[in-house]
Amino acid sequence: MSETSHLLTKTDGHVAVIRINRPKVLNALNLELMRDLAGLLEQYDADESVRVILLAGSERAWAAGADISDMATATRTDMESRDQFEQWERIKAIKKPIVAAVSGFALGGGCELMMHCDVIVCSETVKIGQPEINIGVMPGAGGTQRLTRAIGKAVAMDIVLSGRFLSAKEALAFGLVSRVVPKEHWFDEALKVAHAIATKAPISLQNAKESVLNASERHLSDGLVRERELFYMLFDTDDQTEGMRAFMEKRRPVFTGK
Repeated sequence: MSETSHLLTKTDGHVAVIRINRPKVLNALNLELMRDLAGLLEQYDADESVRVILLAGSERAWAAGADISDMATATRTDMESRDQFEQWERIKAIKKPIVAAVSGFALGGGCELMMHCDVIVCSETVKIGQPEINIGVMPGAGGTQRLTRAIGKAVAMDIVLSGRFLSAKEALAFGLVSRVVPKEHWFDEALKVAHAIATKAPISLQNAKESVLNASERHLSDGLVRERELFYMLFDTDDQTEGMRAFMEKRRPVFTGK
């Protein structure tokens, strides 16, 4: 596993694994980390050997929010002049599926980063929230918008205004996470999910991801038009031919990403 000062990386077959590694501050997200993370995600997005990206923290913390020391003395002008939200836009633009392996704290910016992922596998011990209200601010990297779209206005308003944490059971019931697993299996189960997804046709995965995201970001009529465009595009791919032929021949397909 290669590493920077705050990110560990390796590839496992068609899955690229990135682990946030700032244990002394519970994986708090600072600007340097976010720049490096966006860069790594873009690197793997362009790597044809990678089909799925797995993003993980530690058992104790996925990410316990933004690094407050980065902004405690900042003014409005300081915050507006930083490019911190540019990094979030870069992450949002990743085309390949991102699986999140979440354990422990996923708070503030950590919750927002989790919601940028496509499939969220979390430990039964997870604590999820947007507690920015407790330090005199509010979510700024999409928390008020993605959380509301994911779980509805009533629950989102409760979480954002009270700063309370959601349990794994609540998060699953509200549709905020995809799966909840025993704490001793949080990473291994997420890796299994990533490998299972990586067996699918790569272009289909990317088109399907875009279409699902469009459901929450576009009006229904626009989303349906784009869904049909993406569907038709797949009939120009070798993987579509192979997938349907394999189905008819009752065998496993061999996808090449073409």
